[in-house]
Amino acid sequence: MTGRASDDYREIREAVRALCAEFPPEYHRKVDAERGYPEAFVDALARAGWLAALIPEEYGGAGLGLAEASVIMEEINRSGGNSGACHGQMYNMGTLVRHGSPEQKRRYLPAIASGELRLQSMGVTEPTSGTDTTSLKTTAVRRGDRYVVNGQKVWISRVLHSDLMILLARTTPLAEVAKKSEGLSIFIVDLREAFGRGLEARPIANMVNHETAELFFDDLEIPAENLIGEEGKGFRYILDGLNAERTLIAAECIGDGYWFVDKVTAYAKERVVFGRPIGQNQGVQFPIAESYIEVEAANLMRFEACRLFDAGLPCGAQANMAKYLAAKASWEAANACIQFHGGFGFAHEYDVERKFRETRLYQVAPISTNLILAYVAEHVLGLPRSF
Repeated sequence: MTGRASDDYREIREAVRALCAEFPPEYHRKVDAERGYPEAFVDALARAGWLAALIPEEYGGAGLGLAEASVIMEEINRSGGNSGACHGQMYNMGTLVRHGSPEQKRRYLPAIASGELRLQSMGVTEPTSGTDTTSLKTTAVRRGDRYVVNGQKVWISRVLHSDLMILLARTTPLAEVAKKSEGLSIFIVDLREAFGRGLEARPIANMVNHETAELFFDDLEIPAENLIGEEGKGFRYILDGLNAERTLIAAECIGDGYWFVDKVTAYAKERVVFGRPIGQNQGVQFPIAESYIEVEAANLMRFEACRLFDAGLPCGAQANMAKYLAAKASWEAANACIQFHGGFGFAHEYDVERKFRETRLYQVAPISTNLILAYVAEHVLGLPRSF
């Protein structure tokens, strides 16, 4: 099952599916059970060049657009994997590619493209500010040729499996800026040098096997040359990355949605109760059909967001709507899948419960559905700001 909009990427789909087939459900099930990180899978994706999709060819990448990158993420999830282990390298890349200096690009991008370095982590969210990004408290104070960072971050994913991190910190106190979005700056943090020298990470055990941690900065020194772009313009820079992130997450949810629909459709055809396949009952058919329709609709919005992003056009509304529609569609498909599998839906060997937990995350992260509704109400419909 696939929508017409997806057929333009057949070669990418087939190649990613072939790689994913080398890591069957048993592999992902074992990683999940052990609360581990799929190192072998992520390394294979990197070696094959899929995680370098957005890196320009001159730096060793594929030079593809967000549309192609989103197809890669979709196919990983559709094949039964979880792109949450590696999607950070995709959307974090845009910040460095679009706003990094020529020297920063030469220094980092070839090594990231080859898989020698991982850029899987972005430090933005904080315990007290959450999605209210401009109210973050972490500071970076310039002292000579270095910045000194103090503060705290939370829900920072893959930081223990990354070499580099994109960090957003306040370089001008909030009281001294005209707008809250000013005075924030972005840095590249070399985690190999930072841990134990002013940076501490504490893993957070959570419902999903999603490697995430709380970070503590205590006079961490960062070379001034690691500042991306102009000081104080970081919030504007990071918006590019957030739009890419939401669009890629939408694609992952679409992959999940197709996985759930395919899984439950096959099961409903062969599961016989009261002398007939359960898929013959409209009470089973209709939720599955509705889920498929919603996944297809979300798929179209995803490609519209990608089209605008790749053309360098404003895409905030489309990226948010794509994420909203896809997360909703995948969650409804997950509910239908686990419901019609009955007790077997809760058994590890069917993989439904694992994927069910994984896709539930996207009702909350990287932005909650309510905040997307608030964004559309204010920025698209022109209603008064609600917060």
